Amino acid sequence: MSIEVNGVSKLYGNQKALNNISFNIAQPEIVGFLGPNGAGKSTMMKILTTYLKQSSGDIKVNGHNSERPQSIQKSVGYLPEHNPLYLEMYVREYLQFNAGIYKVNKARINEVIEMTGLSPESHKKIGQLSKGYRQRVGLATALLHNPEVLILDEPTTGLDPNQLIDIRNLIKTIGKTKTVFLSTHIMQEVEAMCDRVIIINKGEIVADKKLKELRDEKEQTVIVEFDYRVEDAFLLKLPKVEKVVNTYDFIYEITFKTSEDMRSYVFDFAHDNQLKILQLNQKNASLESLFRDLTSN
Repeated sequence: MSIEVNGVSKLYGNQKALNNISFNIAQPEIVGFLGPNGAGKSTMMKILTTYLKQSSGDIKVNGHNSERPQSIQKSVGYLPEHNPLYLEMYVREYLQFNAGIYKVNKARINEVIEMTGLSPESHKKIGQLSKGYRQRVGLATALLHNPEVLILDEPTTGLDPNQLIDIRNLIKTIGKTKTVFLSTHIMQEVEAMCDRVIIINKGEIVADKKLKELRDEKEQTVIVEFDYRVEDAFLLKLPKVEKVVNTYDFIYEITFKTSEDMRSYVFDFAHDNQLKILQLNQKNASLESLFRDLTSN
């Protein structure tokens, strides 16, 4: 196992940030770590990087326990939520500085610049970069020493849609040979990148599932926009409906408990009631629903 967490708790005074957390992550695997603000995500990640010490329990990263923090640090690449950078340094200068700390061959600098799409901005000072490019510098730094495990806290923060696709593809590529443990608030990112999801709430793990299991669950949501308002009671008469939510104006999210594509039933409903459909889409609501159900209290 690349990451082993057994019965880990963390106390800040009388406040328990983590309560008897346990999970294992194999290699290669990309695991999304989800939870509302204050749930304990960043605390768990800081413990895995040895930045924080757990109050009780044990961790192992690449076979090294927390009694050997330097061994863990050498084998982990870490991008924290608040990416700490020396803004007055140039991109290459900053990467050279970190390469010296890790005793990495300078040729690796060009490799990570190319990998993270930093080439157009590599001649600039970090303080001149956009937030998205600063995230890339942080990710490049985490990759410098070619670690076996990457721990990424909100890695896509501040990226525009094009940058987001590039970094997403990079993380997926890295995840083919390494362990990637990442936190994010963006459900679409988890579904696009991850093999598995762990959900934490109030310091406790409330779900640990493979994404394939969630995709196979028999639930779907159809998003439809009519040209007139429709009473929820009428939509609830559709077959296999679980719930109806009027999200905005004439737009409805209809959740069905079935794997059958229900858009044809919605189309027939509109036709029979002389309604026009302005948009009709389907989405897998399993992950979003699971997150909401498990963290709403």
